[in-house]
Amino acid sequence: MSTLIQGDQIRSLLVGIKVQRATAALPQTTASSLFTISGGKVLITSLVGEVTTVIQTQADNTKLTFDPTDAGATQDLCAVLDITADAVGTMYSITGTPATAMQDALNFLPSSKVLAQPLVLKPGAILLDCAASNTGSVKWDLCYIPLDNGASVTAA
Repeated sequence: MSTLIQGDQIRSLLVGIKVQRATAALPQTTASSLFTISGGKVLITSLVGEVTTVIQTQADNTKLTFDPTDAGATQDLCAVLDITADAVGTMYSITGTPATAMQDALNFLPSSKVLAQPLVLKPGAILLDCAASNTGSVKWDLCYIPLDNGASVTAA
């Protein structure tokens, strides 16, 4: 007997488990935790942010970083992007190549929703790092596939 796979089951097979982080104000000249990885390694397949409150018109070099739980330095997941004056609906993503700047587009990211190069990350935290004290807020969605038994990602 076969079972029909539909909707969320198909998405889970293709891009993994979705975790949503509610909208939050930008960190002020610091890094703030978006997601926490625990229990083992995961494959990050998608990481998308959406501006929900317009970003203040002031230069703000912003990037995503990873801070491992065990010994090791925080590493960039992308190069910086100046998010000054980004409108509500602007979406952010990364390609999976740390040297490539965070991507942005108004209303959609046709080629960047799924990472071109998915990332294998061990337990730790994914952080949003802002160089300035801009007002504005962003909500984030992450999709992952557990690589180790018991591995998971939660919104911080």
